Amino acid sequence: MTTGANAGSQVGTRTAARGLAGFVFALFFVFGGITSLNDVLIPKLKDLFTLTNAQVLLVQSAFFAAYFLISIPASALVHRFGYMRTAVIGLLSMTVGCLLFIPAAGSGLFGAFLFALFVLASGITIVQVVANPLISMLGTPETASSRLTFAQAFNALGTTVFPYVGSILILGSIAKIDPSTLTGGALTAFRAQEARVVVHTYIGLAVALVIVALAVWFQRTKLKETRAAKMNVTAAFGLLSRPRFAFGTMGIFLYVGAEVTIGSLMVLYLVQPSTLSLDMESAGKLVAYYWGGAMVGRFIGSAVLRFFSPGRVLACVATGAVLLLGISASTTGAVSGWSLIAIGLMNAIMFPTIFSLACEGLGQRAADGSGVICMAIVGGAILPPIAGWVSDIATLRTALIVPAIAYGLILLFGLFATRPVVPLEE
Repeated sequence: MTTGANAGSQVGTRTAARGLAGFVFALFFVFGGITSLNDVLIPKLKDLFTLTNAQVLLVQSAFFAAYFLISIPASALVHRFGYMRTAVIGLLSMTVGCLLFIPAAGSGLFGAFLFALFVLASGITIVQVVANPLISMLGTPETASSRLTFAQAFNALGTTVFPYVGSILILGSIAKIDPSTLTGGALTAFRAQEARVVVHTYIGLAVALVIVALAVWFQRTKLKETRAAKMNVTAAFGLLSRPRFAFGTMGIFLYVGAEVTIGSLMVLYLVQPSTLSLDMESAGKLVAYYWGGAMVGRFIGSAVLRFFSPGRVLACVATGAVLLLGISASTTGAVSGWSLIAIGLMNAIMFPTIFSLACEGLGQRAADGSGVICMAIVGGAILPPIAGWVSDIATLRTALIVPAIAYGLILLFGLFATRPVVPLEE
């Protein structure tokens, strides 16, 4: 998932551009991977704090709420400090979020973990607001789409690798003691001890983030920037009066919400006796296939989109997602499990396609539209707890209706977007 804002800027030399591009690719890899790591953190915290599905999915609410609250301030940081320095601010904010897992583990409180995740996601939001326009400006405009697609492949690589490694580090040590049998000090001590496994993982991430931040800092003078014009927030939200843009913004909200919901429930779904009956660690490793499908599908989709209308392609993959959800919910065993995992392949082209279709015809106002769409990523904070609540009062299979409705509405947007666009009058 990538968003950003535009600004004019030039790079002094091709060598400098290639060097900076390497750092930006690393940013895509890191923030994509850390975001998908939530999918294996959720079953760990559910086991640790004996939470309902609706409660534990507040992990995604705390995480994705940052996109809604921090996107506009992040744009202001870019205006004030420039792209490279803002990227460092974002990386250091991510580092602080990782380190906050240490006191969270010591407190034995679920709320402390939610706060740490919010701080971590705030840093990721800042980095994402920087990353897209930064990769676009590191070369000629004619090859910007190619560079962005390549950068998104690194993002998808991160979302594939991190859940697999995270399942080994985090889910491989699911406790043999039932927390519901403990009370008082014994329960607090147990939670602190088990949470250290999570802490060690995030301390390692903090060290890596500091190294990347230092590398970006030392490269900061290689980018000759023209500071971005300050975003007109009122005018930006005024774009929602355009039906195409408003529908597309809702599409981003629904897509991120559906994608995150499925990823969040994946481990809990696959461990069911009626599905694959796996242990937590094995189920966590299969989450990598869900995100890996998105990575593979991105390359397939980029070729398909050269020959077919983006709106029709979007409608087709949304239909595929709805059908796969229906198959998963109505079957058992391997068919049920792998049909859910296969939705990752359908997700591949959705975000960039919805994004481009929504912004089509905005002209020079595309940057303002991008900021609004970035805020719509808050769908990842809202739909997962709703699905969790449905699963608590019914079943996990019933909860799949939440992402199914979301994909159904995305299908309608795809069909709507096949209509000719009316350019915005400047």
